[in-house]
Amino acid sequence: MSVMENEKKFKILYLCTGNSCRSQMAEGFTRHLKKDQIDAYSAGIAPKAVDPRAIKAMLEVEIDISGQKSKSIDDIKDMEFDLVITLCDNAQKTCPTFPAKTRVIHMGFEDPPSLAADSRDEEEAMEHYRSVRDKIKVFVEQLPEILKQKKEDMVFDQTRFFAGLKSVLGQLPESLKTTKKS
Repeated sequence: MSVMENEKKFKILYLCTGNSCRSQMAEGFTRHLKKDQIDAYSAGIAPKAVDPRAIKAMLEVEIDISGQKSKSIDDIKDMEFDLVITLCDNAQKTCPTFPAKTRVIHMGFEDPPSLAADSRDEEEAMEHYRSVRDKIKVFVEQLPEILKQKKEDMVFDQTRFFAGLKSVLGQLPESLKTTKKS
């Protein structure tokens, strides 16, 4: 087997309702952190413009998603994916059918705009975006191992994932826990 065959890039799709926030962050992280292993795409069931706060949150970790555009699932209907990851409950419930070889998993993340809706100010609103952004990053970092699992063995334990994430984040120095600018 040649090296090229052994190093096949996986093609994944992040699917959300609006393709405006979580799926855009996940696509941005994947393109930034895993570009040698994964071709990442995102789309929405009912797309709307990319959320400016999502762009801002990603810029804080030096990833620019301002050039990304919201896409409809119809825009990519002819593409084949190795894995489709639904990131919100609505997308999971309304996820279209994909070919049998495509694995579909659900990794629900809270919706930053909903979390931020009752915030007292912009800084408090951004804390919700940062929290979800950081959880998405940890998930993306684990993707190569998830992708190597056989379809029938693929079980993602969300409770264990978030417990591990909480443990890792709890061990960070205080200076790394926030990204506030002085």
